[in-house]
This record gives sequence, structure tokens and C-alpha cells, in this order.
Amino acid sequence: MKRIISAVAMGAMGLTFALLPSCAPAQQALTWDQVKAKFEATNPALRADADSVDEMRAEEITAYLRPNPTFTATADGTQIAPNHGIWQPMAGTWVQPNFSYLHERDHKRELRLKSAQEGTRITEAQHEELKRNLEFTLRAAFIQTLEAKSILEFARADLDYYDKIIAISQTRLKAGDIAQIDFDRIELMRVQYESELQTAMVNLRTAKIQLLELLNDRTPVDQFDVTGIFDFSESLDPLSALRQDAIDSRPDLQAALAAIQQSETNHKLAAANGSTDPTLGAWYTWNASDNNPYATQALGGSVSIPLRIFDRNQGEKKRTAIDIDRAREASEATRAQVFSDVDTAYELVRSNIALLKPYKEKYNGEALRVRDTVSYAYFHGGASLMDFLNAQSDYRQVQLAYAQLIGAYLTSAAQLNLAVGREVIP
Repeated sequence: MKRIISAVAMGAMGLTFALLPSCAPAQQALTWDQVKAKFEATNPALRADADSVDEMRAEEITAYLRPNPTFTATADGTQIAPNHGIWQPMAGTWVQPNFSYLHERDHKRELRLKSAQEGTRITEAQHEELKRNLEFTLRAAFIQTLEAKSILEFARADLDYYDKIIAISQTRLKAGDIAQIDFDRIELMRVQYESELQTAMVNLRTAKIQLLELLNDRTPVDQFDVTGIFDFSESLDPLSALRQDAIDSRPDLQAALAAIQQSETNHKLAAANGSTDPTLGAWYTWNASDNNPYATQALGGSVSIPLRIFDRNQGEKKRTAIDIDRAREASEATRAQVFSDVDTAYELVRSNIALLKPYKEKYNGEALRVRDTVSYAYFHGGASLMDFLNAQSDYRQVQLAYAQLIGAYLTSAAQLNLAVGREVIP
């Protein structure tokens, strides 16, 4: 009986917990620094490209390998003794073990290693270049999420405010202060607020999905959130200082400069490869012949030098010399692109600041005052319904334009960081 009661109690408890509303714990909102760190640790494209840097470091080991020595063993002269008809295998045999080694001249190994190391530096710079571009895409998605959150907050606040207006208008309708047609027009306008709210919610979820894709994160959208300052700053470093920072920091320019160094090293290596490398040999001989019983052992040595009658490396020397000029011209083109990127991004930031300042100093406050003033006047018979609806629409447009300008400023600031190669505007 006790067991039955216990089982019933446990079942009732389980049913109670099952009927409770399930609420999954929301993930803590991530800051930009946290999003960036997570991206660097989890993005598959960035991690795959990092492996190419490790591959180039492995190539450095191969480039510095020494030639292996060669061992040769020779035995000859084994014969049957003719006088006695007896086979004596070692009677006239001579044995000669031989060691030879190719000696590379003109620092070929060192030049191969230096070229491989410079190739590694180029690959590292190219990896940083990929990281720079991917982080800009990440920053743009992060800003888009913040902008969508801000617009969603505006949409919710506007809908709450308008619901209060509808409630007041309904009271006035019952009191006979306004006509039914005016109340219907006010109530119909709520559809726009609902539509804007739904659009803002969809835009926010879409922005979060894009951000989760870049982070290679499978967290449900409703449990993922980011946080950050959605505002602008009027401070901006001088253009000359930003240009110099870009020259010092841009990884694509660093890769172009490293390519010049590698092409110069490759030209030296091509000249070194045109030189002849001697092969050094040494051997020991044991001769079992009885012609000279006191000369059964001997040592010997040799030097083999290829005759450089024809220079078979002229084409490689010419190619590497041309490659030096090509790398220098490419670096100048990259330098010009750096200046163009910085100047363009700088003008975008400056233009957005110029547009945002009057909004912050004047237009936002004016739109709010006009909305509240016209609403008060309409409710007291001092303004028409059209004036009231226009004031509501103007306020929403100013709000939306301001949020979009903030997003454009933050995106242009991210583009300036991309152009400089480091964060000059946090």
C-alpha cells in the first residue's frame, strides 16, 4: 500500500513538473571582443588557412636538408685456383668499400632556407589578410545585429505609445469628442506599427543567424544575443596619421614587401645553383692477390667536379631577375591601394559624423517635441487629424533615419579599421 501511494505521489510530482512552462536559459550577451575571440577560435575558414602557415614552416625543414652520403661496396677477383683444381673464393678477391658526398657550394642550403622562411612570412601575412577581411565581415554582421536591436526597441516603444493614443482616442469617442471615422483612421494606422515591429523582429533574427554562421555556432537564435555601444564619436585621428598606421600595419602590404625579399633571395639562389658542386669520395681496398703480399690494403680518394662548359641556369637567373621587378611593381600597386582605401573610408566616416551631429543636437529633439505638441493639441481640439498622423509619421522616420545613420557610421568605422589594418575606432 505504501509503495502504491509513493508511486502515485511521484507520478503527480512528475506531472506537475511536466506542466510547468519550459524556459531555456538565455546565453549571456556577447561583447565585440568576445565575439572576435570566439570567431578566431572557431571559424573553419580561418583555421583551415592557419594550417597553410604550418605547412610552410614544415617546408623550411625540407629546404635546409643536407645531401645524404653514398656508400658503395665492390668485390672482384674471386676465382678457382688452376693448379690444384680447388675453389678458393678469397684467393684473389679484392674488396673496396666507397663513401662519397656531394658538397654544395655558394651557400645553397642557407639560401634555400632563407627563401623558405620568407615564403613563410608571406603566408603569415596572407593569413592575417584573410583574417582582416573576415573580421570586417564579422564586424559588419555584429553592427547589423546592434542596429536591428535598436530599431526593434524603437518599434516596440512606438507601438506602446500608439496603443496609449488609441486608448485615449477610444475614451474621447465614447465621450463624443471625436467622430467614429477619425477613431477608425487612428486605429487603422496601428497596422503600420505592427508591420514595422514584425519586420524589425525578422531583421534581428536574420542578423543573428548570419553572425552565428560566421562563429560556426549552433546556438538557437532565441538564446543568442550580443551587446555593444550603438552610438557615434566625433573624434577622428588625422588622415596623415591613419595613412602611416596603414603602411605599418596592413598585412597585404607586408606580404608584398616580403615577396620582394623572397624574389631577391631566389635570384641569389639561382646564381648559386649555376655553380658546380664537387663530389668527394674516399675508399679502402683489401686485395687478396698474392702478387704483392705486402700490399694487401690501400686507401684512396677522389674529387669529381662537373665541367661547366654550358651554363644551364641562365633562364632561371633571368626569370628571378624579372620577378624582382614584378614584385616591386606589385608592392607599389598595393601601397597605392592602401592609400586609396584609407582615404575613402576616412571620408565615409567624416561624412557620417557630419550627418549625425545635427540629428543628435537638433532633429531628434525637434521630432519628439513636434509629436508630443501636435498630439496634445489634437486631443484638445487645436490640431487636425492629418496634422496628428503626419507628426507621428515624421517622428518614426527621424528615429529610423537616426538608427540607420548610426549603423552606417559604425560600418564605415569598421571599414576604416579594415583599411588601416588595426582598430583605430573601437
